[in-house]
Amino acid sequence: MKIDLNADLGEGSSSDRELLMLVSSANIACGFHAGDAQTMLQSVRWANASGVAIGAHPGFPDRENFGRTAMQLPPETVYAQMIYQIGALKSMTESEGARLFHVKPHGMLYNQAAADPQLADAIARAVRAVDAQLILVGLAGSELIAAGARYGLRTREEVFADRGYLASGALVPRSQPGALIEDAGQALAQTLAMVKQQQVQSVSGEWVAVNAETVCLHGDGAHALQFARTLRAAFAAEQIAVSSA
Repeated sequence: MKIDLNADLGEGSSSDRELLMLVSSANIACGFHAGDAQTMLQSVRWANASGVAIGAHPGFPDRENFGRTAMQLPPETVYAQMIYQIGALKSMTESEGARLFHVKPHGMLYNQAAADPQLADAIARAVRAVDAQLILVGLAGSELIAAGARYGLRTREEVFADRGYLASGALVPRSQPGALIEDAGQALAQTLAMVKQQQVQSVSGEWVAVNAETVCLHGDGAHALQFARTLRAAFAAEQIAVSSA
C-alpha cells in the first residue's frame, strides 16, 4: 500500500523546509492568494533539492483573505487566471532543470470547484492547455476530479488529515463548527481510516466512502511538523509507503 503526502509551500510558513523532508509532493503558491516571484523560485529550489514532486497551487486573486473568500467569476476569467499562474510556476520550475508534476487549486477556489461543474471545467481546461501531462489534484469524489477525467487528465483524489467532513463527502466549511480537527489523535485515526479503509466518518456520524490517493498536510498549524512526523511513523508501522509516483 502507498499514499502520496502533500503540503502547501510558499505561503509564509516558517516550516516549509522541514516539511519537505516529510512529504512527497509540494503545492507552491503562485502569487494570487500568497507568494510572489521570489518565494515561488525559492520554493521550487527547495522542493527540487529535496526530491519532492513540484505542483502549482493557484488561487483566487484574494491576498487580503488568503484566497478564502467566495468569488463568482466568469469561467473564462478563471481559465485565464489559471493559465497565468500555472504557466508562471511551470517556467520557473523548468528554469531550474526540474518538471512541474501537478496542479492543486487553493482554498475557496478548490472548494467551489469541488461542487461547481462550470468552475471545475474551466480549471481542468486550463490545466490541459498548459500541459496535458499534468496531474489535477482535487477533493475525492468532487466535480473537479470529474472535470479532469472529461478532459483526459490524470487525476489524484485528495483527502484531509485535519478537516471535518460532511455526509456529502464535502469538507465542513471553515465558518462552521467541526471544520478543523485540532486533536492529533483524532486526525491520525481519520487519516488511517481514509487510507486503509477508504472511508471517513462525517461530523454527523455517517461513514462516507473516499478514494484516498493523496493526503494533505497543512503546514501552518502550531504542531504541524510534529503531526507530520507522527503520521510518517504511523504509515511506516502500517507498511504504507509514501510516494508521489
